[in-house]
Amino acid sequence: MTDRIVIIPTYNEKENIEAIIRKVVSLDIEFDILIVEDNSPDGTANIVKNLQKKFSQLHILERKGKLGLGTAYIDGFRWCLARHYNYIFEMDADFSHNPEDLIRLHDACANKGGDLAIGSRYVSGVNVVNWPMGRVLMSYFASKYVKFVTGMKVHDATAGFICYTRKVLETIELDQIRFIGYAFQIEMKFTAWKYGFNIIEVPIIFTDRTEGTSKMSGGIFNEAVWGVVKMKLRSYFRKYKRS
Repeated sequence: MTDRIVIIPTYNEKENIEAIIRKVVSLDIEFDILIVEDNSPDGTANIVKNLQKKFSQLHILERKGKLGLGTAYIDGFRWCLARHYNYIFEMDADFSHNPEDLIRLHDACANKGGDLAIGSRYVSGVNVVNWPMGRVLMSYFASKYVKFVTGMKVHDATAGFICYTRKVLETIELDQIRFIGYAFQIEMKFTAWKYGFNIIEVPIIFTDRTEGTSKMSGGIFNEAVWGVVKMKLRSYFRKYKRS
């Protein structure tokens, strides 16, 4: 067992899941893997369970259904914290995040003083491949909007490729995180920032999935737009004091 673990939420990822697991396992630095599986009807869970026979570092947390990205990660965080991991990662199953970059995110936290490292699409320009221009602009300006409303100095607030150190997740009151969609990613970063944790953005190239079906929708971005205002207003009535 290592002190590093990658949480990968899945729903209908049979085309990608074995390949992504094998790629993470093959990295030069060892990472454990936790698949948070939302009862995919396509058999994703069975693929993972078969691979568990080969890879001792592979774990699965099965849930009763599709309960939202935010709750998947929070359930995963709690599972990892209970098992004393020090570096806890978020990553998609569809290769939009390059597993090789896990090493760079880990380095930012383990060796460069980061409490939280973000795989950022926008810290060094716009590094997105295979997205329609409309979606690129929506994502880019969503992060600009978050930065404007919150004052948070993060270029890619909606990013989902992240390394959290244990102390960040222990400090954030996970049961106080309100959002369950992609606004969850914004709320987690904002809360860590309000607590004064050091956030490092690591430039990555984001490549849209080539297998399986995207879970993104316009409603997800609408949640983020209105949610940011509500989140900012709530922050005025909350104390962010680290013990």
